[in-house]
Amino acid sequence: MISIQTADFDTGAEIRALQGNSQTGAVVSFTGLVRDMASHGAVTAIELEHYPAMTEKSLQAIIEQAGKRWPILGVRVIHRIGYLAAGEQIVMVAVSSAHRHAAFDAAAFIMDFLKSRAPFWKKEYVDGEGFWVESKSSDEAALERWNQT
Repeated sequence: MISIQTADFDTGAEIRALQGNSQTGAVVSFTGLVRDMASHGAVTAIELEHYPAMTEKSLQAIIEQAGKRWPILGVRVIHRIGYLAAGEQIVMVAVSSAHRHAAFDAAAFIMDFLKSRAPFWKKEYVDGEGFWVESKSSDEAALERWNQT
């Protein structure tokens, strides 16, 4: 269900694994990539750190909340840590459900909360210099829609 890892992942294999239930009518996935740009310049890489026990507990709580809101059949969350070059995969959230609306909404909910509530620390490398990334107000704003539903 949850993997925090340095290794890359195969999105196709992960999605196929969620298709195994005969009740599955939809699998929705999101894969995030390391962008090569930031407000302060061209990003060559990022470095992600986390505190394992805290991060896994946080991700599990987010998935449990999604499961209380939507009829989820399966969830797969993969988040990479360590040094990642621009263009590499960093995160995947995939959700299976009997119906597409539940799968879309649950995947968006999980990603929005993962982005703003999961304890990962990110450093961007621009022109050889590392900059710690602060949380964005747009990420916090994305959570507001879930407070209204």
